[in-house]
This record gives sequence, C-alpha cells and structure tokens, in this order.
Amino acid sequence: MGKGDQRSKRGKIHVGTHGVTRLRKKKSAKKAATKATTAKKAAPKKAAKKAAK
Repeated sequence: MGKGDQRSKRGKIHVGTHGVTRLRKKKSAKKAATKATTAKKAAPKKAAKKAAK
C-alpha cells in the first residue's frame, strides 16, 4: 500500500487519476447555485415591468 497501489488514495494521487477512493471536488455545484440565484433575482424584475404596463 503506497504510491504503487492504484487502489489507495496516495496511489491515485501519484498516478494522477480520480476514482472512488479519491473523490473530486465539485466545482459545477457552485456555478449552478450562482446561476440559479441570478435567475431568481432577474425574474421578479421582468414581472414588475410587465405588471407596470
């Protein structure tokens, strides 16, 4: 168990792969959350303009 073992976390870091043992950090969740909040903020503004007419 070490750098040569691809099943261990250290081995996956050495080889440069990801897998069940070495999980990736999800970056898309943050981007999706910011897009969702900006879409929610933009929707009431559009509705207010339509209501004013």
